[in-house]
Amino acid sequence: MIPAVFYAIPAFVLLVVVEALSYRFLPDDDERGYELRDTVTSMSMGVGSQVVALPWKAVTIVVYAAVYTVAPWHLSASSAGTWVLLLFADDLAYYAFHRAHHRVRVLWASHVVHHSSLRFNLSTALRQSWTPMTGLPFWLPLALLGIPPWMILLQQSFSLVYQFFLHTERVDRLWRPVEWVFNTPSHHRVHHGSNRAYLDRNYGGILIVWDRIFGTFEPEGEQVRYGLTKNIGTYNPVRVAFHEFAAVWQDVRAARCWRDRAGHVLGPPGWKPRADG
Repeated sequence: MIPAVFYAIPAFVLLVVVEALSYRFLPDDDERGYELRDTVTSMSMGVGSQVVALPWKAVTIVVYAAVYTVAPWHLSASSAGTWVLLLFADDLAYYAFHRAHHRVRVLWASHVVHHSSLRFNLSTALRQSWTPMTGLPFWLPLALLGIPPWMILLQQSFSLVYQFFLHTERVDRLWRPVEWVFNTPSHHRVHHGSNRAYLDRNYGGILIVWDRIFGTFEPEGEQVRYGLTKNIGTYNPVRVAFHEFAAVWQDVRAARCWRDRAGHVLGPPGWKPRADG
């Protein structure tokens, strides 16, 4: 099964070109725009993620199907209610996935790729992980709810396509009711910020209501500084993809006890052992 996102790639590339041209002819001093090496890196990460995603989707659908077969009931794809349930269940699963990937370092090692650019434009949306395996458990409850596996994969694709359009500085705040319910470019700029006030905020996919409910919402205020709290300073796609895994391994090897090793793997990014004393 080829994911729906694969078919959207030509449109993504075209829109990246259009946005880049908009900066060329309508520059804005407050927006960082595009830089060739950064864009090439983001596009390279996107290509690599799709190469990995194609066989991994086959594994994913087998696992989803196995869980679906033991579900106590099977929901009908012809029912509008199933699609409404799927929208909310998928988005909540994405919130849980996204929040965990910011708060558990070994998961962050996979997700940090997406936050590694110092710029925020449509090409940044394509800067995706080459290790998607960490996301599988978060959607298994949907199959156990009796939602057909193909519907889960399709909704995941819809969510990713929606989120592509969030990665832009060219769109200011939208109509207030839209900003209250949906994830928007303004909300997602906050999520990509390395400002202290913006760290670990606005995890939503399509909806922002989960962040409001669970206390992780932050509106856009001060100008956003994109990138990481400690930037990696490379355009090499392989280093971008695996630098944090290497850093985790180095910390684990240097740790003096198993408790500290577990902390480096399962603690939040930046976790340090307590000083002796």
